[in-house]
Amino acid sequence: IEETVSLSDRFGLWIGFHSIDQDGYLSIIESYMSVYEIPVTLSDIRADALQWAIERGNRSGRTAFQYITHLAAKTGIKIDS
Repeated sequence: IEETVSLSDRFGLWIGFHSIDQDGYLSIIESYMSVYEIPVTLSDIRADALQWAIERGNRSGRTAFQYITHLAAKTGIKIDS
């Protein structure tokens, strides 16, 4: 961990997972559902997707992708991450 922090300090590299609004979060999820051809509608999983974000403490693109991988596993679709 110290080496990683040292590199970050030396080169100024930071990766941020910025929070987004609810509509943006749901839009990302809907886009992922389309790309990975997950056979559900946003209205079917909307409440579940929002609950997922609440349980993780944020709404971000990363959280949306984690939800999609969870949803894909539930529906039997393989996603290469």
